[in-house]
Order: sequence, then C-alpha cells, then structure tokens
Amino acid sequence: MEFVAIATELVFGFFALFLLTKILGKTQITQITTFDFISALVLGELVGNAVYDVKMGVEKILFTVVIWGMLIYLLEFITQKWRRTRGILEGAPSMVIHKGKIIRDQLKKNKLDMNQLQHLLRAKGAFSIREVEYAVLETDGTISVLKKSEFDKPTRNDLNILSSPATIPYTIIVDGEVVSENLKEAGFDEKWLQQQLLAYSVEDAKDVFYAEWDQNNGLFVQKY
Repeated sequence: MEFVAIATELVFGFFALFLLTKILGKTQITQITTFDFISALVLGELVGNAVYDVKMGVEKILFTVVIWGMLIYLLEFITQKWRRTRGILEGAPSMVIHKGKIIRDQLKKNKLDMNQLQHLLRAKGAFSIREVEYAVLETDGTISVLKKSEFDKPTRNDLNILSSPATIPYTIIVDGEVVSENLKEAGFDEKWLQQQLLAYSVEDAKDVFYAEWDQNNGLFVQKY
C-alpha cells in the first residue's frame, strides 16, 4: 500500500511540475537567472521531500506546487510589467570591457576573476583581450562580445560578394517517415516527393534516413 501511495504521489508531482513549467513559459538553460535556478532547485526539493513524507498527501503536494508556482509567476509578471523592477529582481548587464579596457570595478562587483573572464571570452572565439572592443556580462552569467574591427570576421559586403536571400530548410523525411506538414508548408505533395526520390534511386520513403528541402539548394537525401 505504501508503494502505491508513493507511486501516486510521484505521478501527480511529475505532472504538476510539467504543467507548472508550461504555464511559466519556455526559457533556455542559458537564459535563466540565478534566482530562476535556485527556485527550480527549491521546488524540486519541496516536491521530492513531500513524496517520501508519509504525512504528506497529494493535496499537500498540490498546495506546495501551486503556492511556489504562484510566487514565481508573480515575480515574472512584475518584471515584465514594470521595467524598473528588472534591475532589482533580475539584475542588470555589466560592461566588463569598454573600448578595449578591462573595467576592474565591474569584475569585483560581479565576483569575476581574470581566469573566468578569459574562459568566457574564449567561448566566444576571443582568445586575446586585445581582440575585444566591448564585452558585456549578462544577467544569466554569459558574456556578449563585440570584437575590434580588425579582428572581426569580414562580411559579404566587405568582400563585395553577392548574397542570395536566406531561406528556411524544411525537414521532409526523418527515420523513413514523411513529415507531411513540412512537405505541405514547402508547397509540395507526396506525388512530387516520390518523383524527386526516384532521382536518388529511392522507390519508398522508408528507405530514406533523412531528407530536407530548401529553395536555394533543392532536395538533400541521405539513405540508410
């Protein structure tokens, strides 16, 4: 009976957390703030402890998730509604390199040493401080880098190279299955696809591991 109760609470806690993440919205791991990370840990700990506490039931787990979720949602609502609160609740970006010069005060303020700064810069392709004109430490702990013009990659305009319009590739086949919605969005049907596959000596889409189409390059097919 005890195992049934634990299983019930686990399933309920799982779907409660899943529903909460859907309500709070999508955020990439690299975009979460320190507070977001701590909030997620605390919420997981609360649910985990509740599941294995014999005195806790499904209703108490629900109460825990709802209250904590409401607090997080309220905080997100406040920061989205009133811009001035973002600096207090989420923090503000810090300029750690300005016109090629390291701002030591900002490093101290953000508890960032030179080795950590160099590590962040290397992750952005800047292996020397001399390459960097501006660097901003974001609120999520990542760094945004603007290189000096002589160290930055040349653009097509710099090289006077004509460029074609950017196009979105459509995934047409994955693991032998036709992605019908993508095929339709690309403006084609399965009859067209069958004709195209014949050019690759493929009679059935099941023989294709992956296929995509884009306007500039046409159809790409990789068989099993």
